Amino acid sequence: MITSHQDAIKHWNGKPYHSLNTYLLETFGRKVRKIALDGGFTCPNRDGTLGVRGCIFCSEEGSGDFAVERLPEVTDGQPVIAYFQSFTNTYGSIDRLETCYRMAIEHPDVVALSIATRPDCLSDSVIALLKQLNQMKPVWIELGLQTIHEETARFIRRGYPLDVFTDAVRRLREANIVVIVHTILGLPGETIEDMIETHRFLATQPIQGIKLQLLHVLKGTDLNTLYEKEPFHIFSMEEYIHVLLRCVEVLPEDIVIHRITGDGPKHLLTAPLWSGYKKHVLNTIHHEFKVQDTWQGKHYERNIQ
Repeated sequence: MITSHQDAIKHWNGKPYHSLNTYLLETFGRKVRKIALDGGFTCPNRDGTLGVRGCIFCSEEGSGDFAVERLPEVTDGQPVIAYFQSFTNTYGSIDRLETCYRMAIEHPDVVALSIATRPDCLSDSVIALLKQLNQMKPVWIELGLQTIHEETARFIRRGYPLDVFTDAVRRLREANIVVIVHTILGLPGETIEDMIETHRFLATQPIQGIKLQLLHVLKGTDLNTLYEKEPFHIFSMEEYIHVLLRCVEVLPEDIVIHRITGDGPKHLLTAPLWSGYKKHVLNTIHHEFKVQDTWQGKHYERNIQ
């Protein structure tokens, strides 16, 4: 058990939390890049099944603003994780999904497959396919939860209740699939305690990874329209770091933190503009971990009793 900030940075290669880079070195013994791919999928929140405008914060690219369409030209012979990022990447026929996934996972430079999706788009047949592919190379599923609070979920038009998420996690783990959960800090109407509560809840779930994301207001989204009409509070960097550290403290040490901030495309970013200076933000986050003598899991045991 880690009992100090100093122990944490020794344990996790210089960081006070279990970072993705540390995990990749532990797992693959070398540096591995993650390449975001656009598989050409859509989303039930856009094709009319649940809605047509997507989640309130979602850009026209479906969170895949940095994604590329093809894999072979961009690997350069280096080990990579093929990350299907744009929209809902298990939303399609089984034949199409299998063709898409196999094209990536059979590439000689791909060491793992990561698939971003919704928990309400994981049928038994999809999970059976993922289980089969997981015998070839590791398969990760990234679920966009964002928050456990139903009022916020309705506001952002998430489109499913919390029990759908917990059921999906259970079925994925029964298939031995790694589960990574996305959360957003700073959603309108949520208190700091609300955000910490989301992460306390996730600390009780059988998940293996988490991405903590700062709320971005992007041009072309309904959130941006709302912000221009009725401006809501956006975190300063100091506020974000305070909330972030409180959330990381309640997570168990074995959960891999894949992201502790985020950098939306600068040409689309309305707010917060400070998030565009990623290196400075990360340096400040790590400095505050040290100043506050804290680390991942510092308050985990207390919160699960």
